[in-house]
Amino acid sequence: MNYKISTEPGARLRIDKWLWAARFFKTRSLASDAVEKGRVRIDGANVKPSKDVRVGDIVEIDIERIVWQVEVLGLCDVRGPAPVAQTLYAETEEGRTKRLAEAERRKTYREPAAGMPGRPTKRDRRIIDKFSGSE
Repeated sequence: MNYKISTEPGARLRIDKWLWAARFFKTRSLASDAVEKGRVRIDGANVKPSKDVRVGDIVEIDIERIVWQVEVLGLCDVRGPAPVAQTLYAETEEGRTKRLAEAERRKTYREPAAGMPGRPTKRDRRIIDKFSGSE
């Protein structure tokens, strides 16, 4: 299938559609929700899902606290395979260093609550009460 990628400076496309086509989000509605929640910025400004993105814009995408900072290289309104989607953007050097630093921090830092199994059982509650003196 032939995917029409527009690289003209005057071309524009809705940001939610571009995020979906560039494969940052699995569905267009997920992309739209992320934009509405303020997790996507164009040139540093929060936008609405209907905001147009143009070639040359800098887009910041926050996906699970990992921030991607990319420059828009092309526009395509259909979702294609990953190799085609990767031609739509280029990650900035500053964004790449921040993203890799965050990924490294996540590897080395363990969340304190990660080892806890969840809600205490009745037996666990009795032990907690016994040690805390809440009886």
